[in-house]
Amino acid sequence: MRIAMFEDLAAKDFAPIALLRPVFELLCGQFGARERAQEFLPVHDWTAFVRPELADVYREEHPGRVVNDVDWLRADATLLLNGRWLADPKSLEQIESDAVGVVDGTVVYLTLDPLEVPLLTGENWDDVLPEIARNRRRVVAPGVLARYPWDLVHQNADQLQLDFAAREFGLSQADEQGPHVAILGPAHNVFIDPTASLDPFVVIDARKGPVSIDAGAVIQAFTRLEGPCHVGAKSQLFRANVREGTTIGPVCRVGGEIEGAILHGYVNKYHDGFLGHSYVCPWVNLGAMSTNSDLKNDYSTVRVPLAGHGIDSESIKVGCFIGDHTKTAIGSLFNTGSSVGVMCLILPDGELLPKHIPSFSRIWHGDLIDGLPLEKGLATARAAMERRNQTLTTAQETLLRKVHAQSRAEREHAIERFAEKASAVA
Repeated sequence: MRIAMFEDLAAKDFAPIALLRPVFELLCGQFGARERAQEFLPVHDWTAFVRPELADVYREEHPGRVVNDVDWLRADATLLLNGRWLADPKSLEQIESDAVGVVDGTVVYLTLDPLEVPLLTGENWDDVLPEIARNRRRVVAPGVLARYPWDLVHQNADQLQLDFAAREFGLSQADEQGPHVAILGPAHNVFIDPTASLDPFVVIDARKGPVSIDAGAVIQAFTRLEGPCHVGAKSQLFRANVREGTTIGPVCRVGGEIEGAILHGYVNKYHDGFLGHSYVCPWVNLGAMSTNSDLKNDYSTVRVPLAGHGIDSESIKVGCFIGDHTKTAIGSLFNTGSSVGVMCLILPDGELLPKHIPSFSRIWHGDLIDGLPLEKGLATARAAMERRNQTLTTAQETLLRKVHAQSRAEREHAIERFAEKASAVA
C-alpha cells in the first residue's frame, strides 16, 4: 500500500505546537497520525505534503523520502490521509479503495487514482479533494478530526485506549516484576518492555485503562502511573505522579504531577510542579515548581489566545501549549489556557504569566519584552540538544529563522498591548 499524509489549511490553527512540524507528527495516544498509519496499515511506500516552510526539515528527518512532490502520486493508486484525523487503528484496516471517509464534512481519506493527479497541482487540496470525493462512495469515518491543539489533549485518553488495544506488543515483563512493583488491575492491561527498568516501590494502576512503558525507559522509586498512559522510549521518571490521559514521548525527564498532558519528546520537567491538560514540545525545559492552571475558578469555558486571537475551547479543562526550545525559570505560573511560542525565555516575578507569550519573546521579571538576540537563542538551542546527543541542523536553524521573522508582527503587537495594560494599571 502507498499512502500520502497531507496537511490542509486548518494546520495553521495548531500554532504554537505545530510551528516546527506537520500536524500529523503531533502526538495523540501513543503515536502521531503518520506513525499510526504506518503501524497499522501494510504500507510499503509513503510520502508527505506539508507547509512549504517545513519541507526541508521534514526531508532531513526522513532521508530519501519524497516530500511535496505531486509527481510521486502518478506511479500508482495512493491512499490520501488527512493529518488531523485521529483514527481508531482498527478503522484504518477497514478502509476500502472505492470509499471516501468524511468527518464533520471534511475529507479524511480517499484513494487517489493516478489519472486524478493533475487536479492537485498547486496548493488547492482543500478545494479539489471534495470535488474528487464526489466520485466516491461516501462514508462517515470513525474517529475525530482535530481542529485545535486542545483537541489532541482531550482525545488523548481515548486514543491511548484504542492504540493499546490494537498494538501487537512483543514480550512484556509486566508479570515478572515481583512484589517490589505494585500492579493494580489486570496484568494484560500493562506492557513493560524487557529493556525498561523499574525501581522498587513503583505503582502501576491499570484499573481505569492500560499502561505502556517502551524500550529503555527508567522508572524511579515512588513513581505512580495511572492508566491510560504511555511512557516513551528512553524516558526517565523521577518520583512522578502520572495521572490518567498522559502521554510522555521519547527521551523525556519527568517529575512532579502530570495529568491529561502530552509531552512530545525531549522535554525536561525534572522537578516538582503541576502540568495538566497541556501539550509541551521538544527542547522545552520547565524549571523547578513551574506550574499551570487547567481549570478556572468559576468553571467557565477557557479561551486560548492562539497567535494572539482568543478562541473559545468550549471546554472547562485546558492547560497550556508550549512551543519548542522554550525555557522557564523557577516558579513560573501559567494561567488557564496559555499559549507560549517557540524559543521563549521566562523569568517570572511570582505572579501569573500572560496567557499569550509570542515566539521569541521574554518574560523579564513580570514584563513582556522582545527576546534575546536570535544568535544567542540558537546557541542555547545547540547546547541543549548536544546534551541529548542531538544536533541543530542547518535546515532546522533556517526554519527557526523563518518563524522568527514570521512572528515579528505578532510579537510586537503583544508587547505593545502588554505595555498599555501595565500603564493603565499603574
